[in-house]
Amino acid sequence: MADPSKIAILLQQVAMAVNAHDRENPDHHTWGIGMAHFDIERLGLEDGEELIPGIVLQADGGPTGQFRILCDGLHDQGEVEEEEEVVDAVADQELAEPLQAPGPAPRITPPL
Repeated sequence: MADPSKIAILLQQVAMAVNAHDRENPDHHTWGIGMAHFDIERLGLEDGEELIPGIVLQADGGPTGQFRILCDGLHDQGEVEEEEEVVDAVADQELAEPLQAPGPAPRITPPL
C-alpha cells in the first residue's frame, strides 16, 4: 500500500476536481475517476473501488500520473470543428536554378 499521506493527497485532489467539475457542469453527473492501471496498482488501490461516496475508481488506459473525471455528460457540445487547410508539400514548379560548386570536383583516392 502507498504511503497514507499520498492517498490523503490523492483523495483531496479528487474531491476538489469533482467539486470543480460539478460546479462548472451542473447538468452532468460525475460517477467516477479514471486512472491508468499502473497508477491504481502502484497506489495499492483496486479497479472499481469507491474513493469517495458515489465516485468509483476506473482503469481507463490514460496516461500515468494523471486522473480524469468520468461523467455522463458530453463536454464537446457546441464546439465547432475548424476546417483544416490542405497545403501541398511539393511545389509544382522550380523557382530557382540549382547551385553549382565552383571548379572541378575534388579527386577522391582510396586509402592505402
